[in-house]
Amino acid sequence: MTARHILRTAALAALPVLVAAHAAPVVSTLGPLRNRAMPRLSGRGRPDHVALTFDDGPDARSTPRFLRLLAEREVRATFFLLGDEARRCPDLVREIAAAGHEIGVHGWLHRPLLLRGPRVTYDDLARARDTVAAVTGRPPTLFRPPYGVMSTSAHLAAHRLGLTPVLWTCWGEDWTARATPESIHRVVAADLDGGGTILLHDSDRTSAPESWRATLGALPRILDTCASRGYQVGRLCDHGWRDDTARPPRTREHPGPPDRLQFGRPSTLS
Repeated sequence: MTARHILRTAALAALPVLVAAHAAPVVSTLGPLRNRAMPRLSGRGRPDHVALTFDDGPDARSTPRFLRLLAEREVRATFFLLGDEARRCPDLVREIAAAGHEIGVHGWLHRPLLLRGPRVTYDDLARARDTVAAVTGRPPTLFRPPYGVMSTSAHLAAHRLGLTPVLWTCWGEDWTARATPESIHRVVAADLDGGGTILLHDSDRTSAPESWRATLGALPRILDTCASRGYQVGRLCDHGWRDDTARPPRTREHPGPPDRLQFGRPSTLS
């Protein structure tokens, strides 16, 4: 048996281990398990407060309507922006920030990170982070993965870039064509509790066309339900939730991560 054949056999034998290591954080996609065992990743905060978050913007057709409603209700939220959409709508990104809302990143093109390797994952997050930083003058510190699915590469890249992953404790299933204001409110209210984080969408860029209209219709009722249960509503940074697991961001110029997977327990899984 030649040395080349031995190396090839060893590489094939190691492949399942590498794949398993890359995909291990997928377990955090299971909401009930995540909410119990991973409070930081779930966005758990103080019991008298609920964090309101929006994904997939900014969208010039829909996001301004959410901003107006939030201003009328004197509520500030956290917006997880897609980097490519932020590049298209820089004035809208600045409007979100000027209104006092918190801005995080949601990747560049909303592609599943589980199917991407370390270098591509790093470049995706870095590009989104740097775009938002260039527009607002302030680097974001929060990251929400597309589809809520993390990978080992995503944890490592976020850690290197000074981004803390945060998911949610309840959502409205508002991305579907069948969603209505009533169904969105009902689904959110079913799992809503103090210290939780709500996931909604202010854009239909990756959802059913015009689905944002149902979300906008549900939002006043969701806010009323929070108030009736005695919960304040606000940003993650007001939530008693800390993103202190993030490291100070490095500059964009340094070399990307190595092509091979690195192993180790993601520091944000608590």
